[in-house]
Amino acid sequence: MLAGEIKALVLSGARDAARERFAELVALQQRRAVRIAYQYLRDVHDTDEAVQDAFVKVFTHITSYREELPFEVWFTRILVNGCLDLRKARARRLKWTLPMASGGDMTPHDPPAPQPGPEARLVASERGRQIAAAVEKLPERQRTVFTLCQMAEQSTAEVSQALGLSEATVRVHLFRAIRRLRKLLEHQR
Repeated sequence: MLAGEIKALVLSGARDAARERFAELVALQQRRAVRIAYQYLRDVHDTDEAVQDAFVKVFTHITSYREELPFEVWFTRILVNGCLDLRKARARRLKWTLPMASGGDMTPHDPPAPQPGPEARLVASERGRQIAAAVEKLPERQRTVFTLCQMAEQSTAEVSQALGLSEATVRVHLFRAIRRLRKLLEHQR
């Protein structure tokens, strides 16, 4: 509903009022967006960039929002596509990075992250690392469906709309992802 109000304000030319209402929308979606982006990117700086870019794209393209769809589905699709683009860009950048000449470690590193918050400390726990590593081993489609259903707490219907898949296909990918994760995590006990 809030996204529809913002769209109407922009269309009527009341951009200042639309910005104020958009701040409310950002506050409602921020935490969920950070969780989703972090699951894709595993980097605090890239996560912040992806979330900020997604909100900017949403505001600049709010007039193309179709109100018959839930806002979360539209926003999640924009966010996930942005995360995937950032991952591709990072992979290209790291591919062409020259190894450092210092010491024996020749792998490029991301810049150090600032002190983690409570959520990041939880993810950094040993079990959290094991689960994150297991999720990373999933095939791309299973990882995407699992992340949206379990981490972003979206229904299979919402994930179906966000990814352009049938709901049955989403349920199959989710089932296979959970089964595969159980096997991967059983071997780590």
